[in-house]
Amino acid sequence: MGERNLDFTTVYDRNGTRCLKYDFKKERGLPEDVLPFWVADMDFKISSYIEDALINQAKHGIYGYTEVDNEYADSVVRWIKRHYNRDVEKEWFHKAPGVVFAIATAVKAFSEKDDYILINQPVYYPFSEVIRDNGRKIISSDLVNDGNGFYTIDFHDLEEKIQKYRPKLYLLCSPHNPVGRVWDKEELQKLGEICRKNDVIVFSDEIHADFVWGKEFTTFANAGEGFENFSITALSPSKTFNIAGLQVADLIIANHDLYRKYHKAYDASGMSQLNAAGIVASFAAYEHGEEWLKEVKKVIEANIDYATLYVRENLPKVKLRKPEGTYLIWLDFRDYAFSNDELENLIINKAKLWLDSGRIFGKTGEGFQRINVACPQSLLKEALDRIKNALEEI
Repeated sequence: MGERNLDFTTVYDRNGTRCLKYDFKKERGLPEDVLPFWVADMDFKISSYIEDALINQAKHGIYGYTEVDNEYADSVVRWIKRHYNRDVEKEWFHKAPGVVFAIATAVKAFSEKDDYILINQPVYYPFSEVIRDNGRKIISSDLVNDGNGFYTIDFHDLEEKIQKYRPKLYLLCSPHNPVGRVWDKEELQKLGEICRKNDVIVFSDEIHADFVWGKEFTTFANAGEGFENFSITALSPSKTFNIAGLQVADLIIANHDLYRKYHKAYDASGMSQLNAAGIVASFAAYEHGEEWLKEVKKVIEANIDYATLYVRENLPKVKLRKPEGTYLIWLDFRDYAFSNDELENLIINKAKLWLDSGRIFGKTGEGFQRINVACPQSLLKEALDRIKNALEEI
């Protein structure tokens, strides 16, 4: 039986399904009539192979403790080889209920209270939340914006910050959320050498690695000889196959000492088996999801191209550089010189949209808004039209 769920134009009603994206506007302090494009999940139905696997599990009727096994680990190993050209051993695999949970566990495993953890702002905001919530301190080597939306790493600043603050752990976002960079191998090699020289463990969050546009993705461990010995790689089918609610992530930890320390902190968290449905869905995704992924990527890239052209033609004071990776677009409103509150008011109360405010990604995100384009193009057009109309009214 072939793939059935290749319809990416139908707008499905997700209201009333306890959907975080749609059903919690009031709880988050937003008007009920905003259209949501914030959290990074897709408004598309999952692969029919995943759907069938979940239906078969549901029909079985017993939902006891379920565990990942060698067959599951083998599927992860094969996926990594096919998609990221990396050879890994299944003994390096470690389960997790999510990448953010894994980051929090790594923070506890490899640092102590009041230690510094290194990040590159503007960056995925749970990085900062996890650091603070665990009693550690944030040090950011901020990314450099060339003024047109192309961001780079300031390697001099990165090394200077490392030598001054002696962070034990570096949270690398690759591909980068929200700015959309897919780091070149040379960039990863340079930052990896700096971290190796200064005994910094790299946690490479590669959850968006399957969404790369016109570039080659390099997993951090492949960027330099021996990089796998001081790094942890995190990936997940959650973003790739739109199953974030099923809570499964995959870690690759090649260094036995790092693996042991991570596992000890994982056990201390009280976490044991993963979501039973998540294991079933993830295995089906890795084994049978290629066709669905290929087609959804075409749709998403078409949406990115549509948005890029729309902004250029209709929102001349808003800057948008086509992202190299992810299905998230980083809109720059700074030429309007809005205050943070004015920009929020424009987006929420005038455009009637729920986006992710740039300021939650760090001070360098102020004046930006992040929008998720993994949706039917008709919805994306509605969102962009709302921004255009709101700006025309000021």
